[in-house]
Amino acid sequence: MIASVRGRVLQVRLDSAVLEVGGVGLLVQATPATLAELRTGTEAVLHTSLVVREESLTLFGFTAADDRDVFESVQTVSGIGPRLALAMLAVHTPEGLRRAVAEEDLAALQRVPGIGRKGAQRIVLELGDRLGPPSQGASPAPADDAGASPDAGHGQVVDALVGLGWNLKQAQDAVAAVSGPDGAAGPDTPALLRAALRHLGRS
Repeated sequence: MIASVRGRVLQVRLDSAVLEVGGVGLLVQATPATLAELRTGTEAVLHTSLVVREESLTLFGFTAADDRDVFESVQTVSGIGPRLALAMLAVHTPEGLRRAVAEEDLAALQRVPGIGRKGAQRIVLELGDRLGPPSQGASPAPADDAGASPDAGHGQVVDALVGLGWNLKQAQDAVAAVSGPDGAAGPDTPALLRAALRHLGRS
């Protein structure tokens, strides 16, 4: 088990980052919230979870150990794999997920693409108190008010949202809603992705 990695950030993508560890570039899948904290050329420490499949080894990384622990816990639910677990943490913070499970807030859980009512009920039933009690004032979605300018990588953001599980129209509508004069404005593509995720989490 690879519990954490420390190394220089070589590249930050919309859904992953490359860290140089001992002269080897490791591709680490991550949420937008984690990727937003990484800067190319700087050293970073990520708490990681290695998912082993017959055809692949995939490393998932998080800036906080709590995110990693929740990522692993939700995968104990029937039908929840690493991609869906990552999507859950893209839409909700760990505290947001704790609150949704504790309060049996099925609507909040169904904001995650790929989770329907039955899936949300199964999550509440099977997770129980494994995530622990929520803290006071927990937010159900990652907090970030930044957006992006209309011409800053919209196609990349739409592709990233589709990769997380939303359909093409949902992704395009979300990007349109947070862009332009009536949306949030900001300079970079990751900011636009985070703003679109917040919009989808509220819808």
